[in-house]
Amino acid sequence: MRRRGSERAQGPVVVVTGASSGIGRAVALAFARRGARVVLAARSAAVLGDVARQCAGAHRAAEALAVPTDVADARAVEALAAAALARHGRIDVWVSAAGVGILGGADRMPPEDVRRLFDVNVMGVVHGAGAAVPVMRRQGSGVLIDVSSVLGGVVRAPYMSAYAMSKAALVTFDDVLRQELALSGARGVHVCSVLPAGVDTPFFRHAANHSGRRVRALPPLVRPERVARAVVRASRHHRRKVTVGAFGRVLTWGYAVAPGLVRAAIGRHTAYRYLSPPGEIPVTTGILYAPSGATAAPRGGRGG
Repeated sequence: MRRRGSERAQGPVVVVTGASSGIGRAVALAFARRGARVVLAARSAAVLGDVARQCAGAHRAAEALAVPTDVADARAVEALAAAALARHGRIDVWVSAAGVGILGGADRMPPEDVRRLFDVNVMGVVHGAGAAVPVMRRQGSGVLIDVSSVLGGVVRAPYMSAYAMSKAALVTFDDVLRQELALSGARGVHVCSVLPAGVDTPFFRHAANHSGRRVRALPPLVRPERVARAVVRASRHHRRKVTVGAFGRVLTWGYAVAPGLVRAAIGRHTAYRYLSPPGEIPVTTGILYAPSGATAAPRGGRGG
């Protein structure tokens, strides 16, 4: 986000959720390397502290504050915003990158697991907007960035219905929020949806799995650092929607031109190439209910 006057010397105040792992961690470090004052949120307190130390050492002007937070808890997110204001007096950028996944048939997933996924992926974003946007309105400026996905935001894939629904919901939420901000005259407050395709993070290791199948291959992946660069650019240039990665852009174009063909191709590849035959692994709940802890990592180890 553009700054004026003496505030340039200190750098923007950036809140990042999901900062212990994957895209969130990469985003936090990318802003810190540019001298931002980052406020980091995730459930894994020890890992979050390590990331905060990395961020603080990334640039001579960078500062980092770790605030252990479960974004599904509205009061915890309010406390996160309050901590950022108490330390820095403002919030310039709020990045909602916290997210969980479930792999399984649409008619076979436990409702309580789907509800928990929505509490994190959707309500976490709603809570973030509720905490950050009023602050930005008062300031007269700010950028809210929500990490959605090409999966759900543009295309769908079998055995990923809950995740895709949640990411589609974010695109709709952001569109409506933009309309409301424009109608209220809050033209200095911007909202951006970032839509990566496949990203090399621990996502599938952390996802709950009710399919009985393991992930044995994935489509072309981008590194989380590439997504982070797109987020930083979005904070400066205020684009409404950003698709990250050539594969994501090809999918988006292909779906617009030939949706039936793209749906069929994604279905076949997911069912017969990306996933193993049914019955190979037991049911797991991943990190739906527990922090990632020691398994938190910047990448998933599958290359870029």
